[in-house]
Amino acid sequence: MIILYNARIHSPDKLNPPASAIAIDGARIAAAGSDDEILAAASASAKKFNLEGKTVWPGLTDSHLHLQMYGEFLTQIDCETPTKQECLERVAKKAKETPEGEWILGHGWNQNIWEGGFPCAADLDRITSRHPVYLTDKAIHSAWANTLALQLAGVTSSLSDPEGGTIQRDKDGEPTGILFENAVRLIEAIIPQVTPDQLETSILAAQERLLFYGVTSVHDFDGEECFASLQSLESGGKLKLRVCKGIPFALLDSAIAMHLHSGFGSDHLWLGSLKLFADGALGPQTAAMLAPYEGSSSDTGTLLLTADEVFEIGIRAVNSGLSLAIHAIGDKATNQVLNGYGMLREYEHQNHLPGLLHRIEHLQLLHPDDIMKPWQLNITASMQPLHATSDMFTADKHWGKRAKYAYLFNTMIKSGAPVIFGSDAPVESPNPFRGMHAAVTRMRPDGTPSADGWYPAEKISLSAALKAYTKTPAEISGRAGVIGELRPGLKADLIVLDRDPFALPPSELHSVRPSSVMVDGQWVIEGH
Repeated sequence: MIILYNARIHSPDKLNPPASAIAIDGARIAAAGSDDEILAAASASAKKFNLEGKTVWPGLTDSHLHLQMYGEFLTQIDCETPTKQECLERVAKKAKETPEGEWILGHGWNQNIWEGGFPCAADLDRITSRHPVYLTDKAIHSAWANTLALQLAGVTSSLSDPEGGTIQRDKDGEPTGILFENAVRLIEAIIPQVTPDQLETSILAAQERLLFYGVTSVHDFDGEECFASLQSLESGGKLKLRVCKGIPFALLDSAIAMHLHSGFGSDHLWLGSLKLFADGALGPQTAAMLAPYEGSSSDTGTLLLTADEVFEIGIRAVNSGLSLAIHAIGDKATNQVLNGYGMLREYEHQNHLPGLLHRIEHLQLLHPDDIMKPWQLNITASMQPLHATSDMFTADKHWGKRAKYAYLFNTMIKSGAPVIFGSDAPVESPNPFRGMHAAVTRMRPDGTPSADGWYPAEKISLSAALKAYTKTPAEISGRAGVIGELRPGLKADLIVLDRDPFALPPSELHSVRPSSVMVDGQWVIEGH
């Protein structure tokens, strides 16, 4: 048995009476109470840790990330630079270190903050013509390639745009090196695939970084190769994270044939929702809009899924016990997804099916008429606070006054809709304290845009943010009463903090780090 005492213990719903000590028996919390109560009941053989007034929180959940991609991107070029020139310098450095013919990969560029907007293949060609180069943008909805990479993939002026994707072309019809949405698969299909061993190594690297940040549970939306590696890691006792694994839409038929359902699995690896895409992203202006982007008379982005299609796919899914998680960013996409969910809820009711825990991923922009629909339909708002502070100037530029209805954290919580927070890593940092800072302050760590924050009415309390990173993700992923709180009977997943976030100025939240992390009653990071 392990005893943690002389601590400040916070749970999403405050413990009553308040606790300063907890007893841990095996993988679970056995008791919580005062120091005197817990110590008096402890056996002589119990390991006792005096936390000297440190704060204890439940382990945090990142409710939307890409575990495989995040692990792989930890070894790639970081292209999130303030200028294009700095990014090119990093590519040049990598080219000098890489044998001719091998791929150079990177992630994170953002044309919205670069002078001149989108880059082109010629920029990369000046760095290297002997390495194929492929760099994904910050949102992972467009990519930048050099001429050699385009040639290897057969991307020429005569190649038509693939369904759901666009090849950017110059005035002569030649590819510029920028690919949008499904067009990125033209190049990704020819990049050498990592081996299972390499993939497991990447996931372990991601796990190490996430645990360092205090993340003990994730909802992952990568593909079947990731799922296979996670199963191997779990069977080998190497999977410390708890992973709710999303199912790609392409595998729906296989999932149905195997009678898989959401929630099936163990407490370290279980099935989540079927993942679909309703549109693109704000950065490359492929998010689907009801009205054109600012400065355009016709550009309304790319709608990938209509309400009727949500309903048709949803019928097949719910009849097999599979919930849906649908990516929707623009107000047209969120409108269509919510309308589709409305029809699906009616179908579930008429056919005496359980109302499954459906989700809408990102929910970045809503039309005012749709604001109450997530609550009315009991659809989980799966949101990423760092998107708001990263994208605020881009949202102002491309959405104008509509940005008032973007990233509605407070509005969603006040409406009663279930709200969960994540990072979309590697799109954003998976550091949950940076996410909490963004949700509570609506500003960046450097204080921009102002002391009030961006659309400050959408700020939320730290208590609400903590719940969106702990209790609610456990509930909507089918693990209520297992994780997400520090109560007797639940798994002993917790983090120890040297500073109490509730006692800090909100502006300092982004700098908080756990000193110790426990999963299943075992220290995975020990620094107390």
